[in-house]
Amino acid sequence: MRIVKLDESVKKNILSDLLKRSPNNYKKYQDTVDEIVENVRANGDQAVFEYTKKFDNSLLTPETIRVTEEEIKEAYKEVDDRVIEVIRASKKSITKFHEKQVQNSWFTSEKNGTVLGQKVTALEKVGVYVPGGKAAYPSSVLMNVLPAKVAGVDKIVMTTPCRDGKVTPTTLVAAKEAGVDEIYKIGGAQAIAALAFGTQSVPKVDKIVGPGNIFVALAKKAVFGFVAIDSIAGPSEILVLADKTANPHYLAADLLSQAEHDELASAIFITDDETLAKQVSDEVDGFLPKLSRREIIQKSLDNYGYILLVDNMEEGIEVVNEIASEHLEIVTANPFETMTKVRNAGAMFLGPYSSEPLGDYYAGPNHVLPTNGTAKFFSALSVDDFIKKSSIISYSREALAEVHEIIEDFATAESLTAHANSIAVRFEDEN
Repeated sequence: MRIVKLDESVKKNILSDLLKRSPNNYKKYQDTVDEIVENVRANGDQAVFEYTKKFDNSLLTPETIRVTEEEIKEAYKEVDDRVIEVIRASKKSITKFHEKQVQNSWFTSEKNGTVLGQKVTALEKVGVYVPGGKAAYPSSVLMNVLPAKVAGVDKIVMTTPCRDGKVTPTTLVAAKEAGVDEIYKIGGAQAIAALAFGTQSVPKVDKIVGPGNIFVALAKKAVFGFVAIDSIAGPSEILVLADKTANPHYLAADLLSQAEHDELASAIFITDDETLAKQVSDEVDGFLPKLSRREIIQKSLDNYGYILLVDNMEEGIEVVNEIASEHLEIVTANPFETMTKVRNAGAMFLGPYSSEPLGDYYAGPNHVLPTNGTAKFFSALSVDDFIKKSSIISYSREALAEVHEIIEDFATAESLTAHANSIAVRFEDEN
């Protein structure tokens, strides 16, 4: 990996390179996505079947688009028992973590008859998109579905690409274990449009969550407003902040764990120790020939891989907050103290034994995280993403009498006399 001494010019260039990976910058695909979305909106199943044949080499009909119970049973036969055991263990950890996020409705009351509160209601129908192109991601099924189940969503509809009419067996097993209600064999922008608008076969949902390729990301952007979405996810990224106490062998392995996702993934290491920087670079070179996705990793590192040398940890933390990475590993003498100074990160992994894949698969916190600097204002997917909050207001005559003049005067100041009148009519008998 290239080692760069950080200065303002370098920082500006690196941030610019990273932001180029955002789906917002892929306008050349937008026209294609918009055409697909509008076609599905207008023609429903017909358009979905045409795109599925074109892109996934699968012939679907209204009778075959939905995964059957028989297909799910067959998937269990094809998946190794150990994999099923692993899925169930991860489900338990993920569910346990998300149960701590549950919010309850609340109310307050005053003696004068004022009742205020907040009613928490789960969304009725949620669509979950699960990728199925270059690889299968049963972990993504668990991370997107389980918080929705914990939140109390009534109906969870999943779409995932098929190949020759068949969905990856591990994806089906994970979906069954997580509690998905319906599964449809469609992917890409056409799947997002089908969930957003509904077709003759696919039900319309209230919100769409889940990662995908650039076409999926842009389709989610296109349908936002017709439905809610979680976020417009970009390529994966890892940022490691470490001092001289860290093990370079571990750090190199962790950096490579994200670089293998795709050529647009980024892996950045920040340190104030030049010796450690060189050791990590050498370790990366040593690991590469042994890894199955080394060609993808190499392209990722060539394009978006950096080892940044800073003068001190304070400067390193400033850069961490500026980059606002999806995944942040902190491997310093006192990582918990360092963590208190970090404002912007999707998920933080503290200490030498909290490798990023721990969060991907098992620990419990969600691995659907903000990317491309959006950790400055977005959070990890959570139970909160599957609920809505309604304000509750109830005033007695006595309570309103105490404040009606304030409200009337405020409305009049805004020249909204009908607003003022709506309050005033309730006290006409006093004038």
